[in-house]
Amino acid sequence: MLAEQLTSREIHLAARPSGEPAPADFALARTVLPDLADGQILVRNTWMSVDPYMRGRMNDAESYIPPFQLGAPLEGSAVGEVVASRADSVPVGATVVHFLGWREYAIVDAASATIADTALAPAQAYLGALGTTGLTAYAALTEVAPVREGDVVFVSAAAGAVGSVAGQIARKLGAARVIGSAGGPEKAGKLVSLFGYDAAIDYRAGSVAGQLAEAAPDGVDVYLDSVGGDHLVAALGALRAGGRIALVGAISAVNATEPVQGPHNLFQLAYKDATMRGMLINSYFHLFPEWVGKAAGWLADGSLRTESTVVEGLEHAPDAFLRMMRGGNIGKMLVRL
Repeated sequence: MLAEQLTSREIHLAARPSGEPAPADFALARTVLPDLADGQILVRNTWMSVDPYMRGRMNDAESYIPPFQLGAPLEGSAVGEVVASRADSVPVGATVVHFLGWREYAIVDAASATIADTALAPAQAYLGALGTTGLTAYAALTEVAPVREGDVVFVSAAAGAVGSVAGQIARKLGAARVIGSAGGPEKAGKLVSLFGYDAAIDYRAGSVAGQLAEAAPDGVDVYLDSVGGDHLVAALGALRAGGRIALVGAISAVNATEPVQGPHNLFQLAYKDATMRGMLINSYFHLFPEWVGKAAGWLADGSLRTESTVVEGLEHAPDAFLRMMRGGNIGKMLVRL
């Protein structure tokens, strides 16, 4: 199968959202694929990921990663089968992980693709627990805000891709109590029944600070923040002396059209001798072999439990993204192509 014989469907960014994205901001397009160059492979994507950071790339703003271009395909993590290759290092038939999702076929530089061992775990696991979302949880709780034996740990967005893994990692690192926050009774229930949390906060049911005070009356030592807003304010208030906060995301403010007010109680970090540190996952890719080695074993022995929300078909990828941004997923949100 040669690239020049193929056309591929793609999802393009049709307009930059103002506030919350809408279906009209995306367009389904078809493109004719060019010839493969030396060092390139042709991948038939089978799974793709949608993630909160993609919302920021829809804005025309300077950031740690370039914005999506109007009228061009979006990008993101994907896994697929190599159907043609002009690279000795990646044979036809290999399953690879790469960064050109949102399309049926991708022409990828072989140097930027990673061969996935599907004997170790299913291909889609490399977009979730064995991918950057799992690595984010691991790096946050081992490097950015390290969990110590006996700690009380609080995780926001705990039923999502990162949070559902993070609570279990915290336990394996010796946490004495792990508390998660999620939206709605179904998600809150799964935190305890499936993902091993000791207590769950339903942020839709009342004050986050009040519920956190009940769940952790003596305070918390570590907070993994993917939400910002009232969750960060509550965590700062509950933080014990020497506490650590990892800033992973701030999904509560991602659609804001005006500057967002910072937490009013930020100075608590000073008199609690606490730390708050941001993280970009790109800085922790060196931990991938260590993480995959541990996580694959935990998945195999059942001590790391995961869940995915799967949407079928490339044409429904925008719907999957919009659902994920509104909290309509448990675990990793995936699109099966």
